[in-house]
Amino acid sequence: MRRYLILLSVVISVTGLSFVTMNDRLFEISKNIELFINTFKELNANYVDEIDPGKLMRTGIDAMVGSLDPYTNYISESQVESYRLNDDVKYKGIGATVDIVGGVLTIMEPYEGGDLVKAGVKAGDQIIKINGQMTTGMDLEECNQVLRGVGGTNIDLEIKTIEGKSQSLTVPRATTTRQNVPYYGFVEDGIGYVSLTTFTADASKNIAKGIKELKKENPSLNGIILDLRYNGGGLLREAISVSNLFVDKGQLIVSTRGKLESENKEYESRAAAMDLDTPLAILINKKSASASEIVSGVIQDLDRGVIVGQRSFGKGLVQNTKEIGYNSRVKLTTSKYYIPSGRCIQSVDYENGEPKDIEDSARSVFKTKGGRTVLDGGGVTPDVKLPAPIKPDIVQKLLDNHIIFKFVNTIVAKTKDTLQLDQIHYNQIDVFKQFVTQEKYKYISQMKSELDIYESKVASDPLYESMESEIDLLRSKIEQTEATAIEDYEEEILIEINKELSSRYHYEKGKIYSTLDQDQEIKECISILQDQSRYRKILSK
Repeated sequence: MRRYLILLSVVISVTGLSFVTMNDRLFEISKNIELFINTFKELNANYVDEIDPGKLMRTGIDAMVGSLDPYTNYISESQVESYRLNDDVKYKGIGATVDIVGGVLTIMEPYEGGDLVKAGVKAGDQIIKINGQMTTGMDLEECNQVLRGVGGTNIDLEIKTIEGKSQSLTVPRATTTRQNVPYYGFVEDGIGYVSLTTFTADASKNIAKGIKELKKENPSLNGIILDLRYNGGGLLREAISVSNLFVDKGQLIVSTRGKLESENKEYESRAAAMDLDTPLAILINKKSASASEIVSGVIQDLDRGVIVGQRSFGKGLVQNTKEIGYNSRVKLTTSKYYIPSGRCIQSVDYENGEPKDIEDSARSVFKTKGGRTVLDGGGVTPDVKLPAPIKPDIVQKLLDNHIIFKFVNTIVAKTKDTLQLDQIHYNQIDVFKQFVTQEKYKYISQMKSELDIYESKVASDPLYESMESEIDLLRSKIEQTEATAIEDYEEEILIEINKELSSRYHYEKGKIYSTLDQDQEIKECISILQDQSRYRKILSK
């Protein structure tokens, strides 16, 4: 009897403690809401200038949700329609990426198999009118809003082709996405390569199809490279299914945990694995996010393969949208993803809305299935870290200013036949230089821009006059390197020209194929997979 009385006493004490804690929390909420309202009232009544109540309140709400994570945000009544267009599955586009090039709305990449491609529209073609409305003067966001609409509805386009011809066509708004597995093939004897660009429907089936084809071509497959670089994620079910290709049935893949019990879920692999034994290397980089991080993290946690590249993005959050009245919404994080070792892939620190790297000493330690040390607190850290490839400044500027894109337009306009992948080897850098001159494009290096900024800041300094000759000499040297930049980086520029040219005839597959031979990260994966002692050593550290 005494034991039951003691137990009852403990229960009452704990319940009482919870009640007090809840009361304290409710009091804090009530108090701070009152403080917020009173502050707002005082500002509205007495601030020296007239205040826009809606604008001021929006600032407060944005600051509140912005202090949590970059994915929690407020959607006002005026933004709801735009939000629906971007988020609602019933709203579709025309099956292409577009951009403003030279002031004109331009098709940058029509999706393979889509209605635009079937109608003969190509990358480089310009959209002059949408439903009779001129696109000149519209910014990119306005153009995209006009292009998107309810799936199945038609849209009238007036096109100017890269050959200079006019074309009017009507296309339906439909779901036409990038191929999620645009390319698979052999990169070395016995080493297969599969690229996954996004976790859309059937991603796992398409990977499985690719691997089956590779094994059919070479039954003694010695290694598989799965490329998840620049893959921003997608469907959770596809992340689970892709993982399941390489880990067996009944394995915990990912779990979600939140404040509410309903947010706590576990997801296991449901089918027999397709391949448990072939050595596996997964490529990731800073743009690999969400579902990509689940797959690479699962493979790492279970010691099923080697992860190569740079630390991934660090997005392991689940969001839901809630109605909050007056046709407004808040999109908020309700749970986080956890992978088999128990670690969370979500970043814990941000800078300007981007995940920020933190020191390993500030990250919690977890163990893989085989006892290797892995860390949480921000993405997946590769087993083999490689420096991120950096494009030379001249190459990046030529891409950013669409010079290479426009140059390839001129090649395609003159080429009547479809070029096969192995036929694309453009190497006429002198012709490209002439085009750059015709475009009146002048390359200004990042160093020159920084020097101009520096000089403007110190021009009023008394010491400037004594240093002016040295600054002029430095500027002269920079200008000399700018003048020869195309020749100095001829190889890198030709790689980008061939990549763009390959994409015109073979879309995403062409882009990937054209760079396989020069890709140092793929070469590192090949080296690891060909050296089985090194491969096993990495997985046993």
